[in-house]
Amino acid sequence: MSELGSVAVSDEDGETRPLPEAVPATAISVRRSVLTLVAVAVVIIGLDAATKEWATNTLEGADPMRLLGGLVYFSFTRNSGAAWSMGSNYTFVFPFIAFAVAAWIGWTARKLRSLPWAIALGLVLGGALGNLVDRVFRYPGGISGHVVDFISLFGPYGERFPIFNIADMALSFGVCLAILLEFTGRQRDGTRLRRESKDDAGKAQREETR
Repeated sequence: MSELGSVAVSDEDGETRPLPEAVPATAISVRRSVLTLVAVAVVIIGLDAATKEWATNTLEGADPMRLLGGLVYFSFTRNSGAAWSMGSNYTFVFPFIAFAVAAWIGWTARKLRSLPWAIALGLVLGGALGNLVDRVFRYPGGISGHVVDFISLFGPYGERFPIFNIADMALSFGVCLAILLEFTGRQRDGTRLRRESKDDAGKAQREETR
């Protein structure tokens, strides 16, 4: 039994089995985790804004820029929707989604004590707010602005993969990292979920039959 204790439940066969336990893991203070989250988000927003400004001034109206033998292209486009221009007729919806994501992250940060989670949430927040800036300030304005995308893989015009930007990259990496942390049992409060192994289950069953 860990310091946090354990809880037992009965399954359909009437056998009592322990639930997964949360065990202490390396944790940091809430203040440090929030500062890390904010720092990551600010870096992403700044880098996203700078690269979009460069793309607007350099690539708009120009031929695509070919890099790494055609693996990467820089080609300018304005996207009113999501990936592959999905939802282009509902541009006004995306700012509300970004606000909802930011609000949820702010609520979650109250008890955040995990550095990996701080980085993951900072990437998601930075990505969401980076594109939100475009929705608010770029043409046609209001909350229906078009997002600047300029990175294309395997083709100059997004033939094989949707054209994206730094905010999209950060958002994708942040979500993937969050899924990985959940899958490995790492909790946002700095603890780690310990699941009962097969050896432990077999040992417990043998002890019950004695």
